[in-house]
Amino acid sequence: MSNPLLAIEALPRYAAILPEHVEPAVDQVLADNRAAIEALLAGGGPYTWGSLAAPLEDLQDRLNRVWGPVGHLNAVMNSEALRAAYNACLPKLSAFYTWYNQHEALFHAFEALAAGPDYAGLEPAQRKVIDDALRDFRLSGIALPPAQKARYGEIMQELSQLGAKFSENVLDATQAFRKHVTEPGVLAGLPESALALARQSAQQAGLDGWLLTLEFPSYLPAMNYADDRALRAELYAAYATRASDQGPHAGRWDNTAVVARILELRHELAGLLGFPDYAEYSLATKMADSAQQVLDFLRDLNRRARPQAQREFAELCTFAREHGGSGEVQAWDVGYHGEKLREHRYAISEEELRPYFPATRVVPGLFAVVERLYGVGIRDNPAVEVWHPDVRAYDIVDADGSLRAQFYLDLYARPNKRGGAWMDSAVARRRTAAGVQVPVAYMVCNFTPPVGGAPALFTHGEVETLFHEFGHGLHHMLTRVDYAPVSGINGVEWDAVELPSQFMENWCWEREALDLIAGHWQSGERIPDALYARMIAAKNFQSAMQTVRQIEFGLFDLRLHREYAPAQGPRVLELLDEVRAEVAVVIPPAFNRYPMSFSHIFSGGYAAGYYSYKWAEVLSADAFSAFEEAGVFDRATGERFLKSVLEVGGSRPALVNFTEFRGREPRIDALLRHSGIAA
Repeated sequence: MSNPLLAIEALPRYAAILPEHVEPAVDQVLADNRAAIEALLAGGGPYTWGSLAAPLEDLQDRLNRVWGPVGHLNAVMNSEALRAAYNACLPKLSAFYTWYNQHEALFHAFEALAAGPDYAGLEPAQRKVIDDALRDFRLSGIALPPAQKARYGEIMQELSQLGAKFSENVLDATQAFRKHVTEPGVLAGLPESALALARQSAQQAGLDGWLLTLEFPSYLPAMNYADDRALRAELYAAYATRASDQGPHAGRWDNTAVVARILELRHELAGLLGFPDYAEYSLATKMADSAQQVLDFLRDLNRRARPQAQREFAELCTFAREHGGSGEVQAWDVGYHGEKLREHRYAISEEELRPYFPATRVVPGLFAVVERLYGVGIRDNPAVEVWHPDVRAYDIVDADGSLRAQFYLDLYARPNKRGGAWMDSAVARRRTAAGVQVPVAYMVCNFTPPVGGAPALFTHGEVETLFHEFGHGLHHMLTRVDYAPVSGINGVEWDAVELPSQFMENWCWEREALDLIAGHWQSGERIPDALYARMIAAKNFQSAMQTVRQIEFGLFDLRLHREYAPAQGPRVLELLDEVRAEVAVVIPPAFNRYPMSFSHIFSGGYAAGYYSYKWAEVLSADAFSAFEEAGVFDRATGERFLKSVLEVGGSRPALVNFTEFRGREPRIDALLRHSGIAA
């Protein structure tokens, strides 16, 4: 039987990929790649781009084409059999990359290429590929003695398995909780959209009444609108204790030991490589110069935002007291009273806006925004095979009709799908003997699905999330760089990678753009002027509270990795308490175990890098201010951003890209102004 993972075609045939294909395909390609690399090095040089870097890129692309669909399906169509196959391959892949990055002959070949006569004549992007490769060899322990090299490999292998286990525990704990409601009074206050989803979920589970889950489209409306405080408290306790030693499934999928071991291994890894802590190791590939610089940045932002956040929370508590709130405002009350206060002050709610954001208008509207900014076209491509009936595939074409990129859009929450929203690379742009390989992206969200025959109706927050992920997608897809290690998002410093994504969110607030993406799902009517005015007035409602919450996450993450000491262990909860005492205005209850489901830093690549969201928001707000000055659809400004940022990908430092676009280095003023925080 032929293995569909080994039949390298333009795009994967998802329906043909079975769990039993995974290990044989991975074994085959890893063996082939090892043999091919040894054959490349057998001649001993002299090395050129064509004899070393280009064939290595071909080999990496083949491995990505085999493993990429497996990792993707594990996230969006998880099953026991696929999970087992995925996990069986993690140590094999980790061992291969350790072997590759510690291959002395390969390292010396790159050194020779960098020192050779051809280097100066290469394109800047090619030189960046070589420079990054040499840096990565050093960060992988190429200079270590044999015993320490072996230890490095063991650590990387165990960390890859622990990251997967962390994710599985969060997914399983999220899916395990279900609140079956048969008395309608329990759900008083919930908007009809949330009730309809709960009814649909119950029917799909063969139950009468309503079913609430911890999936965001179910959980968030309940927390924001349910009048029943006990219901909110129950849901909050289940959500905030997922994968921990607390809550309704205490100890069953507990990540406490997983987190402790991850932190222990990361600290050991940093020490092996000569770094004082994992934070400094992590920052070796980022824009920020040091952990201290990041701490100073976060604390400066906290100094500006926290007084306003304290005032916002005090207002919320006063409002709750005056409008029937019972007792002290707790974590499970904040969203509920916040929505009530927003409605009281601005006569607006997320639910009032939802009818204006049907998927049938938002998705084409998003495409129209992109087309106006960058002069490309986006077309539905029903011929592309997908992994679920909800998924759609699209082509991006240039003005002359030539294919520029492709992408998949998987918008809705469903069972066995990882929570959250993300963009991932399916295929990287690169130049091959056959021509340019077109980049392909996955864009995945967990929005409220269509209910009862109507189109899916999004909250404005979901629309922002879609624009955010599409911004990442554009960074990957609109690149003009022909070398995969630095094309698109590849090779971009992690604390700059959120620039194009957060940048795109701004169009969700502009009248000109909203007229493209919003229209009442029944009448097609645009958002009325009075409603739009209220929407803008409420834009920065509790923005300082949201800012200090992001600072809390960033500070906790950085200090957790910077201050780890083997003698005292991880101190996860103690450190979180210290950080909250410094920055938080809402102090969660003692049973809260948020870190045990903090996937960004324990299984998502943001370790000692969560600060990147705020760091990059300085860049994105400042970049958008250029459009505020010239016009939000100014083509010349769009063309400049396309050429200076999106097209160059990781082929040069992010600060160079930003400075070329803006004509100067970034300033924090625009972020503070956009957030409604006094400078």
